[in-house]
Amino acid sequence: MSNSGRRLATILSATLFSAGILFAQKPLRLSLAEYQDRVHAAWLGQIIGTLAGFEFEGKAASSPLVMVDRIPRRFKTAPVDDDYYYELVALRAFEKYGVNMTLDQLGEQWKENSAGSWGSSAQTRMQLAKGVPGSQAGHPRYNRLWWTIGPQFSGDTYGLIAPGDPNLAGKLAREYGHINGYAVGTDGGVFVAGMVSLAFRESDPKTIVRQAARLIHPSSPYRQCIDMVIAMAEKGASPEEVFRAIEDRWRIEYPAMNNAVANGGLVAASVWFGEGDYLKTINLAFRAADFSDADCNAANAGAVVGAMKGTKALPQDLIAALQDRIQGDKMGPVALTPPVDESISDIARRIAALGQKMITTRGEGKIVNGEIRVPYRPVVTQPAETFSPAEFTKFWDPAWTLERAGLGGSCGGTHLNGDVLVTFPRDEYRGLLLRRKVKLGAAPVLELEVAADGNRAWRLDVFVNNARLLDRVIEGPASRGRGDWQQISVDLSKFSGQEVEIRLYQVTQLADKLSSCAYWRKAVVASK
Repeated sequence: MSNSGRRLATILSATLFSAGILFAQKPLRLSLAEYQDRVHAAWLGQIIGTLAGFEFEGKAASSPLVMVDRIPRRFKTAPVDDDYYYELVALRAFEKYGVNMTLDQLGEQWKENSAGSWGSSAQTRMQLAKGVPGSQAGHPRYNRLWWTIGPQFSGDTYGLIAPGDPNLAGKLAREYGHINGYAVGTDGGVFVAGMVSLAFRESDPKTIVRQAARLIHPSSPYRQCIDMVIAMAEKGASPEEVFRAIEDRWRIEYPAMNNAVANGGLVAASVWFGEGDYLKTINLAFRAADFSDADCNAANAGAVVGAMKGTKALPQDLIAALQDRIQGDKMGPVALTPPVDESISDIARRIAALGQKMITTRGEGKIVNGEIRVPYRPVVTQPAETFSPAEFTKFWDPAWTLERAGLGGSCGGTHLNGDVLVTFPRDEYRGLLLRRKVKLGAAPVLELEVAADGNRAWRLDVFVNNARLLDRVIEGPASRGRGDWQQISVDLSKFSGQEVEIRLYQVTQLADKLSSCAYWRKAVVASK
């Protein structure tokens, strides 16, 4: 080759490298023994992170960083916890139904194994018991906690069964994450699964975070949180500065300890700043922010390091403390069917076997001479999956539009409860608004059925055009629970025959009253 030819080849090679094209020529090659070891390490990593994190869950962050190198509580074996139990249930479902298992079949497995103790997963269990299929159980129409971390802390195994193929991992996590979440909720599962999958291919935690983030559509608040973490870290921000920024920005929007967006950012930051060191990574997750879901975050971050480095990189004394066993007959308030008595190493073996079937059936991988080979494919951003609380009126009464709805409050945020719309304002000072336009007939009346939480109150303001027709405080009973329905009739006869705009305001900033969610069973325009 001439000098000019060699220069051209060099330039072309550099261009292709920068574009990521050359990586297409470098498949993942991993012996089956190493694959199983790294699956095993990911499971050990998430279990140790969970158990060590129990002491930090929901507590204010410590300063400076306190390094924990033990499991504070004394356990004979690993107890059952949601950070890995739902993954075990998914494994059982795959073994029963095959790699093309449907979401409804996963729902049947959840019912069989009594899955769903807390949060969005408990909502799923209740909906499944009512006959809602698994394919709908995580949707906001049925699951009021769709935006929390259920899919996120259940996402690790979807990455384990798609080693080196983050697109497949993300697809699986989205598909099956709908069992207990939606939109930003399932974004969390996609991100975690993507990181775990990439950990089999990449040795740099920063690359893993960057690439996994690309699976999420840029319009998603979840992606925006991860992008903020990356941008701050690249500009030299400290972990504490990043943690505070996540807390300040995203816990306001999603006011719950177990929200997916803020906790996803904390997981990303823990992996980024942990630099591949297991103890440093999980301790950053413990330390990350005030009142975070520390055990879940440490489980996810620990699984990434385990998948990246294998069992030798984990503290051997902590591995030994688990006695290679998960045992338990209850998880929180729920009795498990059947009780769990499983070998951790056997679970790893079964997941590795499932992974071989998955990559050769739903992926592009091959098994050649005792070696997994998965071709490189650039990360492809998934289509946006979105949901806004404003959309609840589509299922309640599409004649009304909902504005300024939030996810906080005593009821756990704006949601549907059967045929009842439950609301809480995003901004308590501005309040929440329901509005509709309607052509009124003769003798029109607005009929409302509303209620409030016990020991709490909200104010109902009714406007027709710019005229206030009602200003009434809706109070709950002097006890816990929702109060009785209050029947309210508003005479609209002075607007007969006119096309008007009706506005219903929920105001929660009341003197000497605790803020209540509003319960709307009926809001119809009728004739006397």
